[in-house]
Amino acid sequence: MDETGDNSSVLLVAGCLMAGVFLWSGISKIGGYDETGLLMNEHGLIGQLVPVAAVIEIAGGVLLIVGLKLRYTTLALGCFSVVTALLFHANFIDRGQMFHFLKNFAIVGGLLGLYVSGPRRLSFDGLNEATD
Repeated sequence: MDETGDNSSVLLVAGCLMAGVFLWSGISKIGGYDETGLLMNEHGLIGQLVPVAAVIEIAGGVLLIVGLKLRYTTLALGCFSVVTALLFHANFIDRGQMFHFLKNFAIVGGLLGLYVSGPRRLSFDGLNEATD
């Protein structure tokens, strides 16, 4: 936060850090398409949903970075994170899966923080707000 009370740069860094998780995951789904499809099949979903998940993660990550439709993006990615935690990481006996379950909910907490803070000055939404 600077002396004027603007925390836009901190919010930009926070959004970029969270976006990195989604971008990495989405790109990994494309690179490991067959393995991801098999994993989805093992959890009762059809493997053809891999492109949908990859698009949600990659587009959501990009939108977090540029700050376009930030509130909708944070809610969509938050819901996506909750659903993936419940579908893929709810095996609490497995410590690794428990970690991923908790990680997903920690990400949701960060996304809710961005939702509450609203559009930052260093974003498309913030630029649009400033011109209104």
